[in-house]
Amino acid sequence: MTMVVGRGRMRFGMLAAAITIASTGGVAQAPRALPYWASLTAGDALMRSGPGREYPAQWRYRRVGLPLKVVAVHESWRKVREPDGTEGWMASVLLTERRTGMVQGDTVMLRAKPATDAAVQWRAAPGVIGRIEKCRAGWCHLDVAGKAGFVEASRLWGVELGEVVE
Repeated sequence: MTMVVGRGRMRFGMLAAAITIASTGGVAQAPRALPYWASLTAGDALMRSGPGREYPAQWRYRRVGLPLKVVAVHESWRKVREPDGTEGWMASVLLTERRTGMVQGDTVMLRAKPATDAAVQWRAAPGVIGRIEKCRAGWCHLDVAGKAGFVEASRLWGVELGEVVE
């Protein structure tokens, strides 16, 4: 089987159709306005080419907390978009509404207050994922394994510009 590995995921070749995930009964969820943000709950999740286990797996994700944008819904399946624009389908049980953000671009400064001149408490490299506690006025409070601070929202994948998160 041929695999290309990159940024926490694996691309599957022709044998992808043989790989399946165990089905679990999901709880019915109220319809949400699309798109919305979610994050991975599983340490091993497959993205498929369509909404069902019979569709071939395109990617395997091994990054709990990875923020994903949900762009479509079909029964217990969610079509998601990842930071590089790749789209595919995941079982809804693999996702949570917990808000996370991934640092994009260069290293960011986690600041004591939501201001560019505020003291730097921590630094986070591109690709680092943290929990978004709140966002307002272009800044998000990001917690990376207990090391928290304010980051400009424009530097995170996982929040829309101008979005308020409480």
